[in-house]
Amino acid sequence: MLKVNEQKQKRIEVEGWSYDRFAIPTPVIGPGDDLDVLLTQLVLPELEAGDLVFISEKMVACTQGRAIPLSAIVPGRLARLLSRFVTKTPRGIGLGMPETMQMAIEECGVIRILFAALAGALGRLSGQKGWFYQVAGKKASTIDGPCGYTLPPYNHYVVLGPSDPQAVARHCAERLHHPAAIIDANDYGVEILGLWPMSLPRRRLAAALRDNPLGQSCQRTPVGILRPVGEREAEVCAKLDAMTSGLTECQTDHSTSTN
Repeated sequence: MLKVNEQKQKRIEVEGWSYDRFAIPTPVIGPGDDLDVLLTQLVLPELEAGDLVFISEKMVACTQGRAIPLSAIVPGRLARLLSRFVTKTPRGIGLGMPETMQMAIEECGVIRILFAALAGALGRLSGQKGWFYQVAGKKASTIDGPCGYTLPPYNHYVVLGPSDPQAVARHCAERLHHPAAIIDANDYGVEILGLWPMSLPRRRLAAALRDNPLGQSCQRTPVGILRPVGEREAEVCAKLDAMTSGLTECQTDHSTSTN
């Protein structure tokens, strides 16, 4: 079932292109859920020629078992110390709690986090933001902690970033025979973590999803469809149909090489 989330516009104009953005409701996703089954049952029946599927990184991470209960995390002294210096923002808790900082240390390593903390301190002295995450990398920046708007039961979890989102995007594209993207989105912006085919216009895709049509709280819509409309629809569909054929060939070659 396709829907447009409340306070999100259906159609958006980007660089002279028009797109409709639809969200797809799902059950609450857990580590026992199979991403392939969810895509086949809930997404595939809704697809039309030219569609691109975009998937929340949190949905992917949860199916990979990368959601950790707070009760299972024991923050060390370093995590407790460093978390005090993280600036809290409306975007989320980030590494501003000992549990999320502990997971960043475990994901990235103590040395890298210490260098990141030093870079962050130097950045603050020079009036620059973001140096911590530039050094710590994606594994740190994609860690989500519980917030007031987090959907239960994940209001008591730390969710790590997905493992190899580029490979997941390729797998989803080959599974659905449609282009796919793994996105890290909130109501303040979006980042494309994985995209297949890689030749798709990443900047335009990010602009088309910049207001996070999936929503950020209790919508339960972690996957969506970007559908081209207007005069350029036929052009887009033709290009994506050609890409779809390439995906099918790629999937066949991969199956042959692994048997």
